[in-house]
Amino acid sequence: MLSQIVLDCSKALAEQGLTVAFAESATAGRLAAEFSLCPESGSVLKGSLVCYDASLKENILRVPPEMLRNFTPESAEVTQELAHRLQTFIPADVHVAVTGLTTPGGSESPEKPVGTMFIHAFFKTKSVAARDVFSGSAEEIVLQTIDRIARLILEEIPSAVNIHQQ
Repeated sequence: MLSQIVLDCSKALAEQGLTVAFAESATAGRLAAEFSLCPESGSVLKGSLVCYDASLKENILRVPPEMLRNFTPESAEVTQELAHRLQTFIPADVHVAVTGLTTPGGSESPEKPVGTMFIHAFFKTKSVAARDVFSGSAEEIVLQTIDRIARLILEEIPSAVNIHQQ
């Protein structure tokens, strides 16, 4: 069942005439899929680039390899870079990137356990970041992250509208 917060976010974007694009790593396309199920998807969702493997972050979105080495593919810094570079690929009013650890085997550490998710959004010139640690199965972590992204967008829509109208 589609999350109410995602439905509310899609509706609010549509009401303000705003579009959204995603660069997805840990959510692997699920973020765009959830937004595509909303009634307003045709006027809101521009698309998504799935870059689950670090090589795609580097080779398609052109994240510098030294950034991936220095910060890891699942980091706030790389997530910000993905959101920034997404702007040159998909024209939209809101650009959101997400990376993180939904299962063991990545760059997890005591400071960055499984469940750590990084979100970065650009609303034209305004930039917003979030780091959350969720628990549960990989799917539960992904769904909690999608809801968090929808909340973040909803919180920022008034700012995005002002930027959109300039």
